[in-house]
Amino acid sequence: MKKIIVVREPKEFNLGVTGVEVVSSKDYLTSPRFANLGNVRIFNLARSYTYQSRGYYVSLLAEARGQKVIPSAKTILDLKSRSMVRILSRELEDVIQHTLADKNKHEFIFSVYFGRNVNRTYDKLAHELYKVFQAPLIRARFVKGEKWELRSIKAIPYNDIPEEHLPFVRKYASDYFSKKRYDKAREDRSAYDLAILVNPEDKAVPSNKRAIVKFRQAAEEMGFAVDIIGPDDIDRLGEYDALFIRENTHVNDHTYRMARKAQKEGLAVMDAPDAILKCNNKVYLAEVMLANDVPTPRTMIVHSENRDEVAKTFGFPVVLKLPDSTFSRGVVKAKTPEDLVLKLDELMKDSDLVIAQEFMPSDFDWRIGVLDGKPLYACKYFMAAGHWQIYNWESGTKKGQEGEATTMLVADAPKEIISAAVKAVIAIVGNQGLFGVDVKEVGGKPYVIEVNECPNIDHGVEDLALGDELYNKIIGSLKKCIERKIGVVTTME
Repeated sequence: MKKIIVVREPKEFNLGVTGVEVVSSKDYLTSPRFANLGNVRIFNLARSYTYQSRGYYVSLLAEARGQKVIPSAKTILDLKSRSMVRILSRELEDVIQHTLADKNKHEFIFSVYFGRNVNRTYDKLAHELYKVFQAPLIRARFVKGEKWELRSIKAIPYNDIPEEHLPFVRKYASDYFSKKRYDKAREDRSAYDLAILVNPEDKAVPSNKRAIVKFRQAAEEMGFAVDIIGPDDIDRLGEYDALFIRENTHVNDHTYRMARKAQKEGLAVMDAPDAILKCNNKVYLAEVMLANDVPTPRTMIVHSENRDEVAKTFGFPVVLKLPDSTFSRGVVKAKTPEDLVLKLDELMKDSDLVIAQEFMPSDFDWRIGVLDGKPLYACKYFMAAGHWQIYNWESGTKKGQEGEATTMLVADAPKEIISAAVKAVIAIVGNQGLFGVDVKEVGGKPYVIEVNECPNIDHGVEDLALGDELYNKIIGSLKKCIERKIGVVTTME
């Protein structure tokens, strides 16, 4: 990724950075060359970030151009707001009090140069301040009352750095601009940065811990630097080249918001927000599969005006689903007319539309993994013991909640099953991304049940046939997506 330092006057820039283009803020704001520049990171070293100043507009226009910029326009506004400084500094409470505990003064002025301080005693505080207020050159003012409090953060003009600090700052600047990431010190020179989103609180994790380790190993072998991030790390997404979501996804929670922001930041994203939006809604899936002649069980979209037709159309039992049901949650079976009324009433408290579907009993469901429009793996998921679904969340034991599984090579699975799965994915989202398609096999014929944009990839299950190759192919897809964005030709298969 190309790096550009933007300053007021390049001739006055005195930090001695090499290998990075230094341009004036005037040229950056007015030259067409910079307006259309892609795959670039802008370092805004303005003398001032005052609202509507030239420094402010450098960051604002960089974001409008789809370029990554430090500091962001949001950070600039945060720096100017005392209330935001107070709110954002709360997470630094412990390190502030610990670092300044021996200070007897009423006021302490503290300079942060590229996440460092010239006194190594304060390096941790400097690093933590930079992570929260991500601007290269800042000066913090602390005031002591009952305890130390951060009162203000201001930008330091590069030509206002004390002479005795310059040798240190030039060293810090050289280290800083030689890195690929800008939230913490790194020594590696990885080609790309990958964030893997996991959530320990997720009750239906799509990948177990060993699978996450496998993904990480595969990525590192391909030249990625890898971070495991959590739901609260949405503001860090701009640091990465790719986001890989390994948490059960929903449209109305942080998983979708993180996918959407990552996409806007120009990252390669798996799962992409449009995939989350489409696959999480079974009303959408039903319409698309019908329009594209994908074989499915008989399906009906139920609303308040036609709910009385469900029994006549399907008989009993009949399967009812909330549009955003996942992992067997929000999916019920009505066995009698009275049961149907009660369960429709319950489901329609949450959604105006409900899916009714023909009940097709089977010992197992096929799960076909599809990556970038091609079949990747084939599994048989057997029903939970004594239950009609793969998952039985009402079971009192962990073992009883989930059925067994067996995995095979795609070549060993029925061609009709594979073909139906691939057809369903391409009809819904095209030929990019990772998906898991649930297919029932009844009388030798395939019936697509649903398409999942965040399919299970568990070590010991989905990887039994392909082994490490499964992880390599998935991470390789993300890598190819990054390289398509930046115009790199790859021969990886």
